[in-house]
Amino acid sequence: MIAPSTTTEKGGTEWSENLNMTLICKDCKEVPPNLVEEFSSGDMVCGSCGLVLGDRIVDTRSEWRTFSNDDQGNDDPSRVGDGANPLLNGSQLQTTIAFSENNARSRDLLRAQGKSSTDKATKGLLAAYKEIGAHCDAVNIPKNVSDTAKHLFKLVDDAKAFKGKSQEAIIAGCIFIACRQCGVPRTFREIYALTKVSKKDIGRTFKALEKFFAQDSAGKVAMASATGGMLPSTDTYQTTTSTNAKDLCLRYCSQLGLNRQQFVKVSQGLAEKMSTVGDLAGRSPLSVAAACIYMASYLLGKPKTPKEISQVAGVSDGTIRTAYKYLYQERERLIEPEWIADGKGKMENLPPVN
Repeated sequence: MIAPSTTTEKGGTEWSENLNMTLICKDCKEVPPNLVEEFSSGDMVCGSCGLVLGDRIVDTRSEWRTFSNDDQGNDDPSRVGDGANPLLNGSQLQTTIAFSENNARSRDLLRAQGKSSTDKATKGLLAAYKEIGAHCDAVNIPKNVSDTAKHLFKLVDDAKAFKGKSQEAIIAGCIFIACRQCGVPRTFREIYALTKVSKKDIGRTFKALEKFFAQDSAGKVAMASATGGMLPSTDTYQTTTSTNAKDLCLRYCSQLGLNRQQFVKVSQGLAEKMSTVGDLAGRSPLSVAAACIYMASYLLGKPKTPKEISQVAGVSDGTIRTAYKYLYQERERLIEPEWIADGKGKMENLPPVN
């Protein structure tokens, strides 16, 4: 290390010594120095003669490859904190002041920052997301269903649609649609028990939301095709179909302790064939699923009473017996031989119909 020679500035200004330290090669003594940082070896070398001038150079670059410079105005987001939350609006780069119960000043600062930085729209979204997460956690609905419901709610909020409807009804409708979209459907009765929104309001909101999401998705697809771009999978909406009895059998069997795969297979097989039984074609999928599980439990030797099944399915035991009566009359045609082969089940175990 050598200090550059001091210079006297002209023009009447006061003279001062240059105290900046400059690293130069002691062999070449080039000014300005031709230095190269070799991060692979951690050395600082002279680019002219190759003399090693320093070792253990710290690599300050990113640990991974990034292609952000191609499309974000040479901004490298690799070292700017956590990724943006797609469920919130804005840049999300604001600073949050910590809160301490023992420090009154921090509480006042947090309150003042909340009034100045957080807008009402973001507060409303956060409150709705918290309510959706609480509802889903209450009945052990998977996280992907919760995220889908939040995404659907944000689409409604961004479009400023359904201004006259209550937020609780929209949340209930989003959860109902998200369950269907993710392959874990719930009934109107279950959503009513969860959100306390009437089944009539849930049904009306569901139909309106289904129409809105279908139109919104169609518009995005048309715009993407016109511009030649690709549409993210989260922006495509598949119109849902009504909940069938087969989808409910798996969950009801699990809640009843019928965890063997054979119980699910037989009950779902009966539910698929129930359309061939004319008297059951128009019945509720709840009663059909309950009757199929009732028949499968007796057929495979682990019987469940109609009262036990009614507590899980939410239908009366009399309704289960009535639906089972029609299944029992067609038992020879509905039950596959492989279900009871090798002693897996016996037709004689089925309770007779009075």
